[in-house]
Amino acid sequence: MKWWGWGDPDVSFTHRDKPKLAPFVRENVDLDLDRDAAPPPTLDALDVPASKLGKELLDALRSAVGPDHVRWDRRERVLHAYGKSIRDLLRLRAGDPGRLPDVVVYPGSEHEVTAVLEAAAAEGAVVVPFGGGTNISGSLEPPRAESRPVVSVDVGRMDRVRSIDSDSRLAVVEAGVRGPALEAQLAQQGWTMGHFPDSFTHSTLGGWIATRSSGMQSDRYGDISAITRAVRVATPVGTLVTRAVPATSTGPSVREMVLGSEGRLGVITEATVQVHRIPEQRVILGYFFPTWDAGLAAMSAIAASETTPFLTRVSDAHETQFSLATAKAPTVGSRLQSFALKQFLRHVKKVHLEEACLSFIGFEGSPARVKADRRAVGRLVAKHGGVCVGTGPGTLYDQKKFDTPYIRDYLLERGGLADVSETATGWSNLSHLYGAVLEAARKAFAELGVKGWIMCHLSHSYHSGACLYFTFAFKPAGGLDAGRYDAALAQYDVVKRAIQQAFVDHGATLSHHHAVGVEHSRWLAEDISPAGEAMVRALFDGVDPDHRFNPGKIVP
Repeated sequence: MKWWGWGDPDVSFTHRDKPKLAPFVRENVDLDLDRDAAPPPTLDALDVPASKLGKELLDALRSAVGPDHVRWDRRERVLHAYGKSIRDLLRLRAGDPGRLPDVVVYPGSEHEVTAVLEAAAAEGAVVVPFGGGTNISGSLEPPRAESRPVVSVDVGRMDRVRSIDSDSRLAVVEAGVRGPALEAQLAQQGWTMGHFPDSFTHSTLGGWIATRSSGMQSDRYGDISAITRAVRVATPVGTLVTRAVPATSTGPSVREMVLGSEGRLGVITEATVQVHRIPEQRVILGYFFPTWDAGLAAMSAIAASETTPFLTRVSDAHETQFSLATAKAPTVGSRLQSFALKQFLRHVKKVHLEEACLSFIGFEGSPARVKADRRAVGRLVAKHGGVCVGTGPGTLYDQKKFDTPYIRDYLLERGGLADVSETATGWSNLSHLYGAVLEAARKAFAELGVKGWIMCHLSHSYHSGACLYFTFAFKPAGGLDAGRYDAALAQYDVVKRAIQQAFVDHGATLSHHHAVGVEHSRWLAEDISPAGEAMVRALFDGVDPDHRFNPGKIVP
């Protein structure tokens, strides 16, 4: 990945082939996409302090993993210092690398991880586990005041599917495997895990477990907490091993303690996960709903039904307008089709395009299963005024679903701030929560005196409720250049805090799948109660009394 931004250095977003996007952004965020992009920072411009790596620790780490797998050059240290939040990227662009790890090690096995931890313990060093580096909640950065040596343990070499139990439908997988490599190895034997978060291309199984990740297909396959049946973790008190049983009654779940622990309990080395046979057929259909509330009602009805779609997603009118603005220049044929569709929606279905909400619903399984689910969902959608617009929009969504984070960097390079906040609540509270969050964000924009944009989609459905995923953007007052990053971050915090506070004030969780890190820790007690926070703190203090494992995350 880029050390200064999101994703592959050879992949980028552009508005040049999307004629409606620049006018849309100019009107709603007062940002000119045609301005020259700020160049990426250079490593030489960063103030990189000398490593605190001592000879004794260096020798021990080399002995643990081999000399070729111990690195402390500038790029490795910078790449492993931050995740990919807007705060992280702004600080890097301002030339502030934070508290860098002093050394990066790449163990190739659980045995080597254990040896690294023993070496770090002997020298009183801090350990920060590293998967793909995609976290956007501040789960990776060492505390700035940390005076002890900091060791980043990158498990990227541990990337194999070790075995598959076909009868139990379980796979044993090393924690450092990234999404594409995991699915490729499973597919060779006809299996899939079905976990596809936005970060899929770059994130790892261990990272998903450490942050309680959810994927785009969690409606059918469950989030990572449902998929993970057992874990192996190198901890300060020895190797934690849980059994891959379907259910157990052996006290508080140790497996659950590891899920979402963000490296505070140790380094996840291996997991046993549920896998499924690759479905015979897979299709994503696009729909338009006349209003946001109609879309929410339809998603709730689908969740309560006997159908089993793998994806139920609906965007509000604001996100729908943005999505339509990102369309490429149409051909003559597609322009005619678009005109016909608009006329049909407006005059036949009475769907006003300004209020219309785009939805994607995905079906997979045997041809008979897909056919039955499509019919059942079609009846529920029609009951709530929805209109199916075929496979075209769904196919495009499927092709571009991992590209969205690149848009954030594109705006940043042109002086705009964009970020996301996501939450979950019960079906009966969704519409109220949505309105409260929009109101809080708009008040924050007004307080700053900026033109801001906020949009939302429902991304994951459950029996009792759903996840709402908000995206907001604005151009900070005073502009965005190297001399104004602190001011821009202060403005960003006004908006981000208003949205997060609205979550907990209106009966929702502070995060559905982006974890706690340091970005969300201030609201933890409001979410899980002071008693809950005290229990979490006691767990971390009991397992790691010296706070050597990723200190400061979740609870300070």
